[in-house]
Amino acid sequence: PSFGFLFDIDGVLVRGRTPIPAARAAFGKLVNPQGQFLVPVVFVTNAGNCLRQKKAEQLSHLLGVPISQDQVMMSHSPLRMFKRYHKKCVLVSGQGPLLDIARDLGFCQPITIDTLREKRPLLDAVDHDRKPNVLVSEISVVLFGEPVRWETSLQLIIDVLLTSGYPGNPYGQESYPHIPVLACNMDLMWVAEAQSPRFGHGTFMVCLENIYKKITGRDLKYEALMGKPSRLTYQYAEHLIRAQALQRSWEQPIQTLYAPGLGWDTELALAGTAPGLGWDTGLAPAAAAHCRSVLVCTGVYDPQSEGAVPSRDSVAENVFHGHRDFSFDPALVEPDHIVPDVDAAVDLVFQLENFAP
Repeated sequence: PSFGFLFDIDGVLVRGRTPIPAARAAFGKLVNPQGQFLVPVVFVTNAGNCLRQKKAEQLSHLLGVPISQDQVMMSHSPLRMFKRYHKKCVLVSGQGPLLDIARDLGFCQPITIDTLREKRPLLDAVDHDRKPNVLVSEISVVLFGEPVRWETSLQLIIDVLLTSGYPGNPYGQESYPHIPVLACNMDLMWVAEAQSPRFGHGTFMVCLENIYKKITGRDLKYEALMGKPSRLTYQYAEHLIRAQALQRSWEQPIQTLYAPGLGWDTELALAGTAPGLGWDTGLAPAAAAHCRSVLVCTGVYDPQSEGAVPSRDSVAENVFHGHRDFSFDPALVEPDHIVPDVDAAVDLVFQLENFAP
């Protein structure tokens, strides 16, 4: 094969924990009788609440094909390359086995919001029953995803930022620029079993950014933003595609990547309009000549809604749901292809590539 797939998950392959019927049909076409993939495939998700091995096991069960952790890219996967932070203390925010996730990515001294709350109970206005303790200094902040108790996480992250990593001290004027913040997953909304989209981690970030600015009069700065549509995320995904081709001894270069469900996220990222390129990632330069976005009609996008796909002419009238730090080009909002579901996406790509499994 001279092409590969970058599959979104939520709203494309599954809705919450329920597989979309077209997904099993699509993946039946992508593997041989032995269960080996006929083309390189990477699953690109903005989820960050589990280990990639767990996500691979979930997908294998839902789709009925064997999927390895090397085919799964979580929103936090590029943090493996941020080695300058791996030996430092980091405050991690989100859900799931946060310490396991952080350590799997290479962080040696992760601390959760709950741990901080236990060590500095007076910072949490809800619970005053525990005695204070001492927190490790020189801390950075890593935002994996939306937490359960937003008010506690927002309060304690602000405390850490405004005290240069010494929560419990008075807020200081000298704490800007603040300690490093690295954020994964900027989705304002996402689709699960509910009929309408739900708040995503991007909504939590909007709250954090506005609280910080309301208190200080200054913008919250990010050391790095990753997850769709960060260009770093797509560079890392292509790295995984190339690794699969090498492992299978496929000698033909991968010329085109198709991104079912990723829609115009792909266009924004690969055009270089998203931040995250200032890092020395250690990745080989992008080798694929093209990345084609394939929008499906089973996720947030609703083909029945008026003006569902914004055009260049109408984009000025539409609200941009992307992150504050992402520049926006009206020329990039139109996907290359629109199909009913992921099964139709696979059929379309096979036809375009003249590929007969």
